[in-house]
Amino acid sequence: MPPPQRPQVDPRDAGLLADVSAGNVRLSSEQALQLYHEMPLAELGYWADARCRTLHGEHIRTYVIDRNINYTNVCTAKCTFCAFRRDAGDAEAYTLTNAEIIAKVNELQSIGGSQILMQGGMNPDLPLSWYQTLLCELGEACPDVHVHAFSPPEIVEFVHFFDPPGGDFRAKVRWVLERLQAAGLKSIPGGGGEIFASAVRRKIGLGKCSADIWLTVMHVAHELGMNTSATMMFGHIEGIADRIHHMDLVRKWQDKSLSDFERDGGGRYMAFISWPFQRENTPLGRLPDWDDEGDFPGDVVAQLDGNGEKSADTDFGRRLRLAGASAYLRTQAISRLMLDNIYSIGASWVTMGPHVGQLALSFGANDMGSVMMEENVVSAAGTTYCLSEPVLCHLIRDAGFTPAQRDNTYDLLTVHDSDLSPDLQVDDWSEFREAKLHVQGECSDEPVPVTVGQAD
Repeated sequence: MPPPQRPQVDPRDAGLLADVSAGNVRLSSEQALQLYHEMPLAELGYWADARCRTLHGEHIRTYVIDRNINYTNVCTAKCTFCAFRRDAGDAEAYTLTNAEIIAKVNELQSIGGSQILMQGGMNPDLPLSWYQTLLCELGEACPDVHVHAFSPPEIVEFVHFFDPPGGDFRAKVRWVLERLQAAGLKSIPGGGGEIFASAVRRKIGLGKCSADIWLTVMHVAHELGMNTSATMMFGHIEGIADRIHHMDLVRKWQDKSLSDFERDGGGRYMAFISWPFQRENTPLGRLPDWDDEGDFPGDVVAQLDGNGEKSADTDFGRRLRLAGASAYLRTQAISRLMLDNIYSIGASWVTMGPHVGQLALSFGANDMGSVMMEENVVSAAGTTYCLSEPVLCHLIRDAGFTPAQRDNTYDLLTVHDSDLSPDLQVDDWSEFREAKLHVQGECSDEPVPVTVGQAD
């Protein structure tokens, strides 16, 4: 059973927040919104950190070694925030062969990687058999690698492209997922979450599935025993209440999955990762910035129930309010306090820089994300922060914690509590200043250095 709420109590009350951090009380959406606007940032971070320590202890903070493989950039959606997608006939369009993908996974295994995050555009030219064959060949060639792949919008398009049997959408999703799972799919990433409020989603995600459909896909995955993650992309046209509504929907559907499937070994949302929109090279990024005069149109439209109407402000969707470090940390802290039924909160330093990501470990995050060999989507939008594994471990240790490599289920693989830790082996840190992020299409005869990027 979820913890009770005390909606009549001022959310700034220390006693209430102590109970929230202990997991004994659940914040209401109204309380979360008030905390976002009224609680000083440092105090908000204190309580989010307290909640994190209740769940994860005082000492260990984690990361995963994986590779983000974007198997195709051909996509039928036309999301205004995306700089990665291409049409099928474009010169830069690509679809990787199975051999190319397996070669990438072999490179990952050579440096101790445990999973791949595989996502792509919604490519109508790839039949279901293409995905099944790929998964089977991956399982045969790399049986120890966890395949974390195909976000809900991809699954929705699989239903549209393959026309599977079933009396309703849910049955069709189950048919597709059962076949992908049998071929080797282990878990599903939370890509395509963006913002759930329909007024925002219709503006920024043309051709992408609705919130209810996104959540239904994940619920079916949980029914089949697969774990998933949930994500949120903020800092564009949405209001603050839209962010809270997004978190509340994740929390409600997690409650539903736990209630419906936990006793039968079902899956769940293992993690929540939120990150600010990156504007470079995107159509959405060409909107003018809000001038801070008057109420931001997104806030005028936003409602905590997600039913805001764009007609409430004629400038809605025509101004950007980008999220800086304070807004990012404040949003992440609220997510840790609200999502009492989600185990992990991931820091998203790849969009904010390593030192903000390090600070995020004091604002409710327990995980520093992914040590990657490759990233394509975020870098296409102009953000190319990257770090080696020793630097990542150093950031965690310098924040006051012991770094540990984990797997997809957040079980610890290696705790770096000895002199053999990657960061403690470094004599000259200057050699790590020029690490480069591998992007699909770059030419190289050698595997690139391990780098860190956005994972979900």
